Amino acid sequence: MAAAQGKTNWFAIGISAAVVVVLVALGAVVVWMNNQASDPGAAPTSDIVNAETGAITFGEGEDVVSTYLDFMCPACNSFEQAYGEQLQSAAADDEITLEVHPIAILDHLSQGTNYSSRAAGAMYCVAESAPEKALDFMNALFANQPQEGGSGLTDEQLTQIAAEVGADDAASCIADGTYSKFGAAQASAHDIKGTPTIEINGKRLEVSEINTELPKVLP
Repeated sequence: MAAAQGKTNWFAIGISAAVVVVLVALGAVVVWMNNQASDPGAAPTSDIVNAETGAITFGEGEDVVSTYLDFMCPACNSFEQAYGEQLQSAAADDEITLEVHPIAILDHLSQGTNYSSRAAGAMYCVAESAPEKALDFMNALFANQPQEGGSGLTDEQLTQIAAEVGADDAASCIADGTYSKFGAAQASAHDIKGTPTIEINGKRLEVSEINTELPKVLP
């Protein structure tokens, strides 16, 4: 008896091809979702904002102090209470260059309202539309800091605070959430794991070093 000739199993080939297509599609979706998660969105445009590093810069001193702050972070508020006035005064006198990085790592502590991202975005809105009022707005945000774990301030409240410091033109930017992705993207880009994070001339300080190293560059 002659051996039976093999027949191509087109059904099996079709199924395999379909599986490959599905896997490729799923891979594309995963890549797209990851890109969306890390997408910085629109970058602020301002003479005092570095759109790549996210730094909002004040002063032109030789020593550069970089602060990474989340507006929901109680420890950041404590840091500002301890050093904010000195840092801002030294920057105003060009004794240091102060780089403020509004970042967002505590969105999970605002009951789904993403307050950290919205507050950081609002800070960039003010830095763009009224750069001379940016520090006043930052100080006001910490003065009105919501409780960690609460829902945070609303966009309307953020807009009201901006208006109170003279940054009325930031209203539409805040309402639209124009820069609401920027803070989280910068936190990821700079590998920020906790706040406040402080750097002096590019050297990141341990928490235990802040009280010993920071006074060395302050007048």
